[in-house]
Amino acid sequence: MGMDFHSETNRTMYTTRKADTTWVEAIKNLVPVDNISKAVDIGCGGGIYSKALSDMGIESVTGIDFSESMLEGAKTNCKDYENISFQHGTAYKTNLDSESYDFILERALIHHLHDLESCFLEAFRLLKKDGVYIIQDRTPEDCLLKGNKTHIRGYLFELFPLLIEKEINRRHDSQHVVQTLRETGFKHIEEIKLWETRAVYENKKQLLNDLTSRTGRSILHELDDNELELLVNHIDQVLLLDNNIIEKDRWTIWKAIK
Repeated sequence: MGMDFHSETNRTMYTTRKADTTWVEAIKNLVPVDNISKAVDIGCGGGIYSKALSDMGIESVTGIDFSESMLEGAKTNCKDYENISFQHGTAYKTNLDSESYDFILERALIHHLHDLESCFLEAFRLLKKDGVYIIQDRTPEDCLLKGNKTHIRGYLFELFPLLIEKEINRRHDSQHVVQTLRETGFKHIEEIKLWETRAVYENKKQLLNDLTSRTGRSILHELDDNELELLVNHIDQVLLLDNNIIEKDRWTIWKAIK
């Protein structure tokens, strides 16, 4: 099954959230934001993090995505930001100018890619000397954490263990990411773990409705409607909190310098 990123019905799937302060503070601790004038958000989806980069004070942000439908949603989402632009392209071929950018973000992208070398070489081409490259994704270890009152995602794999193999197979282990970054010319490579707050729900009903809509959760498109209903009912039963639910996702961030 899987999510069709090119479908018009999914155009706004990644436009409804706002980047949380946990993410903003993590990036500020890693990146000299005050010294960045031009940034690229590759795999920008609906523009949530393009908008966040602009809000952090970056003068010019260019969002790149392979889905024309997603880009239309991003343009609408960021319509009030004159310093954000969007272009159609891929992680392998962005069609942007070489050595022109201070910072590149690739969030939740590389698990969709098989050829990390080509992706990293394109980022290397775009960056100025001493430019900063941030990759954010989940490692296999991140995906296997159990579900609890904040890590809602973990319940999915407990209920549908057959999805574990599919999820693990599309994730890159950290050693492979670091080694490929080195081989493509990057230096000063760091790995950071982040629990990023995804959303805060006033009550359980809000969370369950969010799950039912599959909004911003591509993994839920691997379930049919009956399986999704089973998951929602399971979470309703095992999650004892009724109010003020803080959902967090575990990520790995790699920072590298050109």
